[in-house]
Amino acid sequence: MRAAIVMPAVFAFADKVIGDPQVATFAAFGSFAILVLVEFGGPLRGRVIAYLSLACAGAANITIGTLCSRSAWLAAGAMAVIGFVILFSGVISGYVAAGGTAALLTFILAAMVPAPASSVPARLAGWALAAAAGIAAQLLIWPLRVDAPLRSDAARATRALSELAATELERDTRTIADRVQEAGTALRALRARFLATPHKPNGPTGRQAALNSLVDELDWVLSLLAPPEQIPALDVCPNENAAAVAAVVDALRATAATLEGRDEPPDLERLRRTRDVLAKAVVRNILELPPDMGEDAMRATLESSFRIRALSGATEQAAAYALAASGHGVRELDEMLSPQAALRDAERTIAEHANPRDIWFRNSLRGAAGLAIAVYVAQRSGVQHGFWVVLGTLSVLRSNALGTGWSIVSALAGTAAGIVIGSALVIGIGSHEAVLWVVLPFAVLLGSYAPRAISFAAGQAGFTVVLFVLFNIIEPVGWRVGLVRLEDVAIGFVISLVVGLLFWPRGAGALLRENLATSYARNADYVVAAERELVEGAGAASAATAAAAAAHRLDDAYRQSLTERARTDGSATIAPLVAGAARVRRAAQSLSSLAAMTDAHEKLPDCGANLDGEAHAVRSWYVTLGDAIVRDTTVPPRHIPDAEGRRRLVDCVRRALSSGDRTKKRPALDLIWASQHLDALGQMEEHLSRSAARARSRELS
Repeated sequence: MRAAIVMPAVFAFADKVIGDPQVATFAAFGSFAILVLVEFGGPLRGRVIAYLSLACAGAANITIGTLCSRSAWLAAGAMAVIGFVILFSGVISGYVAAGGTAALLTFILAAMVPAPASSVPARLAGWALAAAAGIAAQLLIWPLRVDAPLRSDAARATRALSELAATELERDTRTIADRVQEAGTALRALRARFLATPHKPNGPTGRQAALNSLVDELDWVLSLLAPPEQIPALDVCPNENAAAVAAVVDALRATAATLEGRDEPPDLERLRRTRDVLAKAVVRNILELPPDMGEDAMRATLESSFRIRALSGATEQAAAYALAASGHGVRELDEMLSPQAALRDAERTIAEHANPRDIWFRNSLRGAAGLAIAVYVAQRSGVQHGFWVVLGTLSVLRSNALGTGWSIVSALAGTAAGIVIGSALVIGIGSHEAVLWVVLPFAVLLGSYAPRAISFAAGQAGFTVVLFVLFNIIEPVGWRVGLVRLEDVAIGFVISLVVGLLFWPRGAGALLRENLATSYARNADYVVAAERELVEGAGAASAATAAAAAAHRLDDAYRQSLTERARTDGSATIAPLVAGAARVRRAAQSLSSLAAMTDAHEKLPDCGANLDGEAHAVRSWYVTLGDAIVRDTTVPPRHIPDAEGRRRLVDCVRRALSSGDRTKKRPALDLIWASQHLDALGQMEEHLSRSAARARSRELS
């Protein structure tokens, strides 16, 4: 509705009041680009910056495109460079990715409608008119917040997690299975919305970056809550465990309220306080453990307190992200979410993805090549409306030849339907220009609404009707404009298919295998590096950076694979493996956080050496898992835990705690937590092994 109101008005002003065809053309298509092809969400300041940046980029593209428009080689070369820069820049944030198509349209239109350099001012005037009206309309007429549905889903998921935690606190075994299912369903819905866009919805603002991180943190919270089979015992440190869980329940409920817009901030200080009390209780219990305690009894003794402490920490982190995403200042996150940090993250992200094996790099390269070829072919062939060739290429270019071919069928069918509808309109209306002006808003409404609400083919039909009406107002040629469009877009579709075949005949499936394997390997390396950091103080920064880069590439490959799959059941088998990689990395981050809590001179290397065997065994298994995913072989069973090393660790820690040296208390307790993290990774191996077996024939083929 917004586009149907504003675009015809802008076009009418440019055509009837200004009376310059160049101004009218760029005002019409510029309005369509800003009102239909892009919609930035988030806080007002971020949206204004994004729209103004798009306006500046469009002005630059129009100028360059016009100067190149009279040379096929020059236009194609500029298209290749600008196309790659625009497409690849989308890796920086969701804002940049969202504005890519609109920015590309400005260059395509300028380059494919040959004109002398003297026409640049008129074209820029049309674009300025479109940008001013379009941005004002986006901000003032029914402004949408794209992150609102994500926040709403996050609130529902957080509330479901709070109810699950309350069930554990109440020790209600009758309802825990139902609560686990409800929480899992809510988290899956949140994850599905999060993955619904081709790129993470992060942007140049701290609020969006926090919302992005919140999704992963809530998944980590779920992994730390009670399994459906039983409620783990709270009787080792019953009072302290119960107090910590109660703080978690209240914090999760307050977090959900914050995400819903209510002023009920979670009590982060209470989480920290109950966590410290729990740690002191664990120290007392370790000192009271009998020397001959078996491995199973020892694990049961320490498991609940470890899990609840980790749950408390994850809840605090999730609450902090929710506060930041809701616009509240969070001192702990100010540095991480600052503009300077965003700039550093952008630089690091570009460096991470500048790799021929990266899916974003490949998409950008393929898109730029396809558009450049389309520009050259259209210019050299002399077709009547060459920019339709390029638009046809842009509209259907997908990640692989199969996806592109299916898009071509849909697009051609939609275009044919649009030609029939448009021809009927033009024939019925005849030369009555006033009637065409009346029909234009309804055509724009159809062209704007159909792609999202109906289908890709319906969108092509709607856009074709818009072009019918628009070009018969600018230059009346009757129904023949439809045949010209069909011919031109067919050329563009063929170019798209050829480029898809040449650059990526297999799509994202193969790279998804490789990125899963790489992510597991880098995350496992990070686990070992973090363990050594905890024991000896050795740095783990390089391992953390490599794991983060692998995680980003896996995220992009997974999103790409989801857009390629026609079936909805496929993501159910691959999702556990992707989530497993994230949890291995999260465990490594937790180990690294433990290491940062103690000074280098307070380490206990003699005790910590007992962790080495288990850490390397965990690493070996996860590297083997990745190798099995790539080679499509059977995943080995869970590795045999280092029970003797764990016993030696507990004995060593007990001696350190009983020595009376206060400086040994914190590092000794950290080693126990680290042992529990490694044990949790070992227990997750069985689940991932089953997930990999299910995915072998269905998801990664």
